[in-house]
Amino acid sequence: MSTSMFLLVCCGTRVFHAVPGFTMNSPYFVQTCRSVVTRSGAGAAGGAAAGSLRSKLTRSAGVGAAVPPVEVKVEAEEPKVSSVPSTTTGSCNEVIQQATVLMKTETVVLQNSPRGHKRTHLKVEYDRNDGVSSVKTEHWEPLNWKKPLELIREMRSSRDAPVDNMGAEKCYDRKAPAQVRRFQVLVSLMLSSQTKDQVTGAAMQKLRAHGCTVENILATDDETLGKLIYPVGFWRTKVKYLKLTSAMLQREFGGDIPNTVEGLVRLPGVGPKMAHLAMDIAWDQVSGIGVDTHVHRISNRLGWLRKPTKNPEETRKLLEEWLPRELWSEINWLLVGFGQQVCLPVNPLCSVCLNQYSCPSAHKSSPVKRPKSGSPRAQSSSSPCKVKTEPEQEIATKNEMIKQEPTCTSTSRRRRIKTKVNR
Repeated sequence: MSTSMFLLVCCGTRVFHAVPGFTMNSPYFVQTCRSVVTRSGAGAAGGAAAGSLRSKLTRSAGVGAAVPPVEVKVEAEEPKVSSVPSTTTGSCNEVIQQATVLMKTETVVLQNSPRGHKRTHLKVEYDRNDGVSSVKTEHWEPLNWKKPLELIREMRSSRDAPVDNMGAEKCYDRKAPAQVRRFQVLVSLMLSSQTKDQVTGAAMQKLRAHGCTVENILATDDETLGKLIYPVGFWRTKVKYLKLTSAMLQREFGGDIPNTVEGLVRLPGVGPKMAHLAMDIAWDQVSGIGVDTHVHRISNRLGWLRKPTKNPEETRKLLEEWLPRELWSEINWLLVGFGQQVCLPVNPLCSVCLNQYSCPSAHKSSPVKRPKSGSPRAQSSSSPCKVKTEPEQEIATKNEMIKQEPTCTSTSRRRRIKTKVNR
């Protein structure tokens, strides 16, 4: 016999019964125990065998009283001991009842299993979260954003901003076939980048008179096409984009524009803003918010973003997180016109804005240094419709101002020095 436990097998069911001090693992004990109770319930030796077994165990343990049992573990796939028929002898029934009570206690893994039997291990499983935090993020939205939006709607009720009369929704030929109308919407959006709506509208009128279709754009040489769209911003680059886009539409889409954002952004010169606006105007599908420089600027000024953004694409993602989808199509039209008339990029007209008492940026967005009188920037800031709205256009204006300033030559300096000496 070895230390720490013994094995009792009854009715084909294995019960691990640990007894402190000794373990019965001899083949004779296993055979004797199997002969006590069979699956049919008839004992080979009757109650006497069960009694002799208990007496042997008591004598081997060296105690007169029954040894208190310890915790037991039973393999899950095997039947319970309590399923033994009631025809067994009384002594064996007592042992079975005692084992049944022990099985209800907490199971443990026995370190020294009997010979010929595999050690049973507890299977521990952990909740899989795949690295995702179980804490739910709260839905963020700006405080009292509906009131400023209603005031902007009130200020835009007249619909007299440049975007209302010369935007992409007004530049296509309504009598043309649907495929041609969609192409003209895309062309107007491509020309509107870094360009005021007045210039874009004039260029689209000349293109429509020439024939603004995929076939006519491909048949027109670059020089003629450049004269038609001049003076839109970066007109030489846009001539190249118009040719490449028209060739791609004819080759891959049968002359029509794609009906998905993924397909539109593949076209040369088309970005996310143009793609979402084209889906809304040309295909009448709201796929996202068209964020240009006006929407980007005003959203940051009003505090409508969870954190300040540096480009329109970041603004679009943060706006779409909280702004209701039914407002995605309207917000571009509202904020673009509002930015053209009131919330100007330079010298915003906060004194006439209805949100001047609730806007966190009211009376704070104007630059410290004002442009000189007579300069192009001063003339553009005097009227809402002539404001430079893009950073690239402001840089171009600065370069023009530098070129127009009179330069002081070396000869003029010499003359000034001579006059001072003579004096």
